[in-house]
Amino acid sequence: MSAAIFGALGSSFLYGYNLSVVNAPAEFIANFTNKTWLERYGMPIGDETADLLWSVTVSILAIGGLLGAVVVKFLVQILGRRGSLVVNSSFALMAALLLALGERARSFEMLIIGRLIMGVHSGIALSALPMYLGEISPKSSRGFIGQFHGIMINVGVFTGQVLGLPDLLGQESRWNFLFAFIALPALLQLSVLPFLPESPRYLLMERRDEAAAEKALRRFLGREDVSRELEEVRAESQNNLQVVSVLELLRSPAVRWQVTTVIVTMTCYQLCGLNALFFYTNEILFDAGIEASVVPYIALCTGGIEIISSVVSGLLIERVGRRPLLILGFSGMAVGFSALTAFLNLQVFQHCVFTHVMLSSLPAGGVFILTSELFDQSYRPAAFMIGGTVLWLSNFTVGLVFPFLQEALSTYVFLVFAAVCTLAAVYLCLFLPETKNKTFADISQSFAKKKIPLTTARLDGTIGSETLLTVSFTLRGLNTVERSRLLTQHCHT
Repeated sequence: MSAAIFGALGSSFLYGYNLSVVNAPAEFIANFTNKTWLERYGMPIGDETADLLWSVTVSILAIGGLLGAVVVKFLVQILGRRGSLVVNSSFALMAALLLALGERARSFEMLIIGRLIMGVHSGIALSALPMYLGEISPKSSRGFIGQFHGIMINVGVFTGQVLGLPDLLGQESRWNFLFAFIALPALLQLSVLPFLPESPRYLLMERRDEAAAEKALRRFLGREDVSRELEEVRAESQNNLQVVSVLELLRSPAVRWQVTTVIVTMTCYQLCGLNALFFYTNEILFDAGIEASVVPYIALCTGGIEIISSVVSGLLIERVGRRPLLILGFSGMAVGFSALTAFLNLQVFQHCVFTHVMLSSLPAGGVFILTSELFDQSYRPAAFMIGGTVLWLSNFTVGLVFPFLQEALSTYVFLVFAAVCTLAAVYLCLFLPETKNKTFADISQSFAKKKIPLTTARLDGTIGSETLLTVSFTLRGLNTVERSRLLTQHCHT
């Protein structure tokens, strides 16, 4: 619980916080940029240049996230899972310093560089934290512990909305404190995480340090006898001799379904249009007849509903399972976007938004848990690198393409997102096995059933030499009855 709370506080929370924190001071940052430009060049900044600088300031977070996702594989191998999170806190502290002092230094470039570094931090955090939590958690509570990642993202978004209110830090004289706040969660993480154990799986399977792995298991599980858990990790390590590269992962037929599932899920979650819905929130509230001064406070309801929904999802995930929550979430968003399209055209749509936001939070934590659960130790770092890269590319694509889609399709733009959500729900319904309360080896076997055999029985009833060779290794050590039964089953398959 300590690892989940403080690890997420300095990782997931900061990612969510930086998604929302730039909205409140947008006008003040624009004024600061205009004033700085005038002081430097003796002329007002042009509208196109101002729009470009603001777009770069906002969107460069995704570029940094992509860089972080690319390097995370090497970091977690060299520094470990916990070590990567600890080192990653330094990026947050550097970013907080640049963002908070940019106004005093009269440098809007410091804001851009700070956002870029914060993006690198987020790219590393969104992969390293789920990997760490997935490897340290007992299988009976792996989903619940993993949900802290999604919950804290929503808490971070909500905190950014609250602190950005005009009554708090959303003022021209205080907006730099919004960015200085970034340092606080990073410092809290640094005060706790270095004193927690490293991932036992990493210690045993990658560092080959069984004594350290056993000690870590004892601390995490709170008991002396960890022989059963240690044996489970040993059994997994026998089939995982070395960490594979991204290219080897993509070429491996053994994990083709897992890779496809992660790519489809990550892509659809980013392309599901939730960010686009938040773009419409203020307009929806204005059209509902709410006064402009009250809109920021009513908009907080979306952040609050996200937190409530993600907490409920965390409480249900070990009871219901990952698969039903993911399918329900994507299916609900598909229905919600379809209804929102109708309500936008009928101008009676204000009550649909909050229901949609609630449903969109159901798959949030499960999406990140999947990458940790679907791959064993040798494939996991490369899998997180692929998943993170897809996530940030999709995130950047939404920000780039949505304005053009909105202009071309108007209110019908949400039907595109409904189609994406439907695709995700259908794919998960057909191909995703349940991973609840299963070991990593069990989950791999569930996907192995989907593989197409490389050799099959011939028409004359005989089987190929490669298949016989595979069977011969399996049959060693079995008695005659067991051999006959297993051979019959194999030939039938």
